[in-house]
Amino acid sequence: MEKKIPYKTYLEESEMPKQWYNVRADMKNKPAPLLNPATLKPMTVKDLEPVFCTELAKQELDDTSAYIDIPEEIQEFYKMYRPSPLVRAYCLEKALGTPAKIYYKFEGNNTSGSHKLNSAIAQAYYAKQQGLKGVTTETGAGQWGTALSMACSYFGLDCKVFMVKCSYEQKPFRREVMRTYGANVTPSPSTTTEVGKKILAEHPGTTGSLGCAISEAVEVATNTEGYRYVLGSVLSQVLLHQSIIGLESKSAFDKIGEKPDIIIGCAGGGSNLGGLISPFMREKILGESDYRFIAVEPASCPSFTRGRFAYDFCDTGKVCPLSKMYTLGSGFIPSSNHAGGLRYHGMSSTLSQLYHDGYMEAVSVEQTSVFAAAQQFARVEGILPAPESSHAIKVAINEALKCKETGESKTIFFGLTGTGYFDMFAYQKFNDGEMSDYIPTDEDLAVGFAGLPDINL
Repeated sequence: MEKKIPYKTYLEESEMPKQWYNVRADMKNKPAPLLNPATLKPMTVKDLEPVFCTELAKQELDDTSAYIDIPEEIQEFYKMYRPSPLVRAYCLEKALGTPAKIYYKFEGNNTSGSHKLNSAIAQAYYAKQQGLKGVTTETGAGQWGTALSMACSYFGLDCKVFMVKCSYEQKPFRREVMRTYGANVTPSPSTTTEVGKKILAEHPGTTGSLGCAISEAVEVATNTEGYRYVLGSVLSQVLLHQSIIGLESKSAFDKIGEKPDIIIGCAGGGSNLGGLISPFMREKILGESDYRFIAVEPASCPSFTRGRFAYDFCDTGKVCPLSKMYTLGSGFIPSSNHAGGLRYHGMSSTLSQLYHDGYMEAVSVEQTSVFAAAQQFARVEGILPAPESSHAIKVAINEALKCKETGESKTIFFGLTGTGYFDMFAYQKFNDGEMSDYIPTDEDLAVGFAGLPDINL
């Protein structure tokens, strides 16, 4: 008889990680270096300091330190909502009639509602330590902007957020949470920056993109004394901070004597996926264990499954460093789908290299099927998931149904990155039958690819 695992498994406070894990240190092929857009030479800490906090710039370029100490003040903040629970989805298993075991790591049990707070508090801490006045950033669905505004409020920092225009309009309550925490929120592209004006002139009526919002946030940061830019995904420093998700998950699995066969995460820029898989990926790289990793992205913004592995600008305005990644081109403007946090044209350079080297798979799914999975999950598991997280739920259900067909009892583990209580406009569209699917044509993608810089390194 199967050993009955508690519905939720928590770690003790003393079991919380005291260090972040840097998967780059164990990668056989390191991510390609960031390039200075002016010289096309690898970025140095000095190059990054006008944009990032000094300590964060060092973390961004560190490919050798496997573990980095979590400052005590950040550890104390984490204790407000961590460790987060590892949950066995018994009700979903029963509803599906599958022999598979399904687990998820729930990151929505904090005021910001998502995993983004793990890195936001770290980046705000380093900004405060450097004596800065404030920070600028972009946000898609609003989870990152919410988390950063909360972190900045905690440390007494000013916070300027450029929110992708379609999300700004679709999610007014997420915007108001940011303002409640003291952030200044501007829809992007805007007329408040030079790059915003340029983008609006080239794309009148555009609904915006994360690439546009990044360009605006960087412009303000570099032109305002005492400010730096911070980012909620894509960057290596963010994956480092988010590794606490995977570290806790692995410890919890060890505690209950279980081991996942399949690990699934939604993929936009890479923060959740990278943090979730990092310690498990270490074992796969070193040949100690084998796991099947699946990255799930929206069919409307398929950077892994249909993108190119090439150097590209990280932002639409082409003012940020160039990163070698799977990309649709910095000029690609995705459709205004409801998973705003996954509407980025490229993918983390770390995850891109791992994918390129065959350590993980990627699939794309359409948003109507994603919301159907979200609804099914909500009805049996009692949590209304964020649209982003629901991409992972969709594929977890698919894999569980495959086990039903074959009779295999695999252990499936996915990241539930946050809650969807600020996404009711999207749920309303789905419930009213007004949600549609958009898949870019090859011609649509060709426009973005045409703007890729000609760099062969």
